[in-house]
Amino acid sequence: MQMLIGYGGVLIFFLIIIYALEKSHKTDGSGSFSEYATGGRSFGSFYSTMAFVNTWLPGTIFISFAGFAASSGIIGFYYVPYSLLAVVLMFLLAKPVHMWGKAFDLRTQADLLGLRYNSKTVRVVAAAIGIIASFPWIVLGMQSLTLVFTHLSFGAVSATTAVFIGIGLIVARQIWTIRFGARGVIVSDMIQGIAAYLIGTLIALGLLVWLTTNGHGFGQSSSSMFTIPGPGSELGPLYLFSLIVTGALGGWCWPDIFVRLFASRSTRTIQKSAVQVAPILLIFGTSITLLALSASTLPGVQESPDAVWFIAAEVGGVLVVTLAGICVVAATMGNVGANLQALGAQTANDIVGVLQERRIENHRIGQLTVAILTILAAVFAVSTTKSSHLITLAMTSYQGIVQLAPTIFLGIFWKRGTAAAAVCSMISGFVCAGVLQWYFPTSLPQLEGLTSGVVALAVNFAVYVTITLLLPANAAERQRVNELYLFIDSPQTKSTAKSSLAIS
Repeated sequence: MQMLIGYGGVLIFFLIIIYALEKSHKTDGSGSFSEYATGGRSFGSFYSTMAFVNTWLPGTIFISFAGFAASSGIIGFYYVPYSLLAVVLMFLLAKPVHMWGKAFDLRTQADLLGLRYNSKTVRVVAAAIGIIASFPWIVLGMQSLTLVFTHLSFGAVSATTAVFIGIGLIVARQIWTIRFGARGVIVSDMIQGIAAYLIGTLIALGLLVWLTTNGHGFGQSSSSMFTIPGPGSELGPLYLFSLIVTGALGGWCWPDIFVRLFASRSTRTIQKSAVQVAPILLIFGTSITLLALSASTLPGVQESPDAVWFIAAEVGGVLVVTLAGICVVAATMGNVGANLQALGAQTANDIVGVLQERRIENHRIGQLTVAILTILAAVFAVSTTKSSHLITLAMTSYQGIVQLAPTIFLGIFWKRGTAAAAVCSMISGFVCAGVLQWYFPTSLPQLEGLTSGVVALAVNFAVYVTITLLLPANAAERQRVNELYLFIDSPQTKSTAKSSLAIS
């Protein structure tokens, strides 16, 4: 009976999502690729807010991130400040990204970089790095559902079987991602976001009250849980700094996050969403992390920290465990769906399109690439190890994706950056991060705990600036870039700028 309630709750939630998607579908099979990739640039602030949150916070926030806090202590709060810093960047990026995106029909992050640098090579390199770094997160999301269906079976289903159930559910969900594209992802994000982060916050606060009044308050936790790495520590005093910097800068390097700027109705919509997103991230992130810290003394948590969310939920009985499982499923659906849609669009638009030397207009190419990526992710999820300490994989992916940061941020906020600088910096940074990560998977003790991504980012930045200064753009390119920025600053020049600029 308990398993029936647990699995039945997830099934009902799944059907609600599908019903909402079918009711909201507005286009037929003749839809354009731009509509498929950006949702028609038509969404208001509430949809944009929930789309950002449901994409930003994956299902593993309840598992690997909570598990990190349960096992390592207050350092687990690191994703809260970096999330808030990312929201500040969202506010700053809103105007140039949205205006260029709408005027030049930009569909992806790499598409925007191709416009800014007037380079097909920049598009392909940025797209490839985005796909390589993001793909593990799709696998991560699929695997994270193993814990959900193990705990919702209340002992009746083994982890070996649960992994297939979880992957089967998330693959089935992608049928609608393939069919409806960005519009379907964003519409479902609203419902999934409410389920994951509103209900999730209420559950976390309720469990936190119960734990602190029943012998599991913070006073019962080990004192080591309330310290951060300092001088002489194994991780190093700059380890926490590295996590926050990598998270804040890397956040807008993820293709699925960046495309949210294209789907919103206007610059004002994006900025309004940034204001709405901040308190959601602060309250939810703080609640989940405090719960994990308090629950760290529960039996079984230190042996299996990734299961802390479900172990804590067990004190509320079968209904609370079921709701806790639905929270993880909702968050996972949003993150995996957004990743697959964004990577599929980027593969079609910025790799297939560039190789074929044409602008992709048929949305069915995007559907095909999303379908292929879904199958590949499912195969990897089944063939790799089950969900265990997934935070390691998450952090590793960040070391790679953050290497897009100088190309994106200096490209948008500094006019002098060149295509040669962008290509060389992205490649050198990504290779450097990969080599350092292989030898120093956590941090570099010789550099006071800096992570591989931050060290590589310094190399990346130095290469970008050096090449830009030594090999500056020619006069024609400087004029083209100036017109791009004039287009943003002077609305009356839009028609002239638009007609004189071309996307490579």
